[in-house]
Formats: sequence, C-alpha cells, structure tokens
Amino acid sequence: MQKIVPHLWYDKEAVEAAEFYVSVFGSLSSGESKVNNVTKIHNTPSGDCDIVSFKVWGCEFQAISAGPYFKLNPAISFMVNFDPSQDADAKNRIEEIWKKLLAGGKALMPIDKYPWSERYGWVEDKYGLTWQLILTNPEGDERPLIVPSLLFTNDHFGKAEAAVNFYISVFKDAPKGEAKLGNLMHYGPNQTPNKEGTVMFSDFKLFSEWFVAMDGAGEHKFNFNEAVSLMVNCDTQEEIDYYTEKLSAVPEAEQCGWLKDQFGVSWQITPKILDDLLARSDEKTKQRVTEAFLKMKKFDIATLEAAAKAG
Repeated sequence: MQKIVPHLWYDKEAVEAAEFYVSVFGSLSSGESKVNNVTKIHNTPSGDCDIVSFKVWGCEFQAISAGPYFKLNPAISFMVNFDPSQDADAKNRIEEIWKKLLAGGKALMPIDKYPWSERYGWVEDKYGLTWQLILTNPEGDERPLIVPSLLFTNDHFGKAEAAVNFYISVFKDAPKGEAKLGNLMHYGPNQTPNKEGTVMFSDFKLFSEWFVAMDGAGEHKFNFNEAVSLMVNCDTQEEIDYYTEKLSAVPEAEQCGWLKDQFGVSWQITPKILDDLLARSDEKTKQRVTEAFLKMKKFDIATLEAAAKAG
C-alpha cells in the first residue's frame, strides 16, 4: 500500500469520477489504472457515503462522495509526466489525454510550448480536479508518472520553501521515516509578478512518493482546502500519534483523523487496518466501526479493533 495517498472529496460523483480517470488514462506497462474497491458507509454526518479506491498509472487515489461541502480547486493539482524514456508513445499520448480531460472542463493554461517544456498544459476536468500535463525531458532524472503539486497562494504565498523543509523534517524523523529534497529553483529579479527568491519549482520525496511545490504570485480565488487531502497510512498507533502531533496546527479542524497543517494543507492520519475493516467486513461490523471512528478526533487503533470484534 502507498504510504501517502491523495484523497478527493466529491458531492456525489466519487465513483463516476474514478471510473472516468481510469478510462481516460488507461494502463501502461509502467503503471496500471483501475478501480480497486468501492464501499459504502452509512449514517455519517453526510449521510450514506461511497468510498472508492483506484489507481491511475500506478498511483493510488481514494475518493469519497460526502456532500457539497468542499470544492476542488487548483491549489493541489496532479502533474502528469509523459516521459519518452518510459513511454515510446508519450508525444501522442499527451495530446490524446489532454483532449479527454478537457471535454466538459476548461484549460487553465493551454497546451503549448513553454520555456520549461516542449509540450505543457494545465486543465480543469469536468469534475473540477486539475491536471498539469508535461512532456518530460528524458535526459532528466526519472520521476513518477503522477505527482501531486502544491501551489502556495494568497496568505501562503512565499511559503513554499518553508513548507517543503517542514515536510521533509517531519517525514525524515518519522518512525521508519524517509524524505529528501529534489530540485529547488527560485525566481530571480525582474520576473514579475513573482517575487525574487520565491519558489518557481521544487520537488521533494516523502517515503517513496514525490511531490511538487511552487509559489503562486498574484491574486488567486482559491486556497488549500479539504477537497484534496493527503492520507498517511499508518501501521501503528505510534505513527498516528507522531504525525498528528507534528502536522496538526488547527485543533478545531481535527476530526476522524483529519487535520490541517500550518500552511493550510489538509492531511488524514489513518490506520491501515481501517481500510480492511470497512472494505472487507459484513455490514454490522462496518457499522460498528463507523460509529466508533465518527466519535474520534485522532484515530485509536485499539478502539477500532474492539468495535470490530464487539459482535
């Protein structure tokens, strides 16, 4: 199981969106796309909720249909690397997938030639999720095909480098932790509207997964929110306690493993066992587990296991 899994919040469209992404991207020899599991939990504050786990080119995602409370926006997007060294048909594939994602959506940056790539475009799909498609230089360092990208705007503008350093320190010092910095490029003088010294592009690795962080100058009508969160799958209560203590900066945002860090990014600190309890249990066991975790701020593995065995 992937250690950190992007989590997407939809009103009612989680299953439909997952099936759409799987169909749009298809599978490559270097990464498959498929819906892994769909389960429904009942009697939550949002009513009955569909939870779906799926893969896009080997990158694991989870999505939930839980009401119209959070709206997807470009603060967290997904960079898609079309790498000719990994995919001989990369140049054609980027055009095909761009057209499919654009149908019913809109271009935030038209697909074109830019200083950083022969072919790049930023698109918002029909469900509101945004993707950055880039033809990667095959001579550069190899990166995963799908990479979550964080854009620091408004009150968080200029904080991308501090955030990257913070995340690296948290995950490097975690139980069995691993983290490192990849690239870090700053804006220079006279690159308005950007501020000299802010981050043009950076990437960093937490465990086996890469992430991108950039500063976004100018006025933006979006910030980080709960529509895209980062789910940390934990083996032990020690891990849950550690990540909650290190990442949580807004106590009132803590609920059912959710928390918000000092930069506004939402995380879910989740025990791996929860997926099994919800996806593979009978309905009565699943309901007891659901009732137990809905009362929690920070997950307690022992309490979840006790709820599962109570029947």
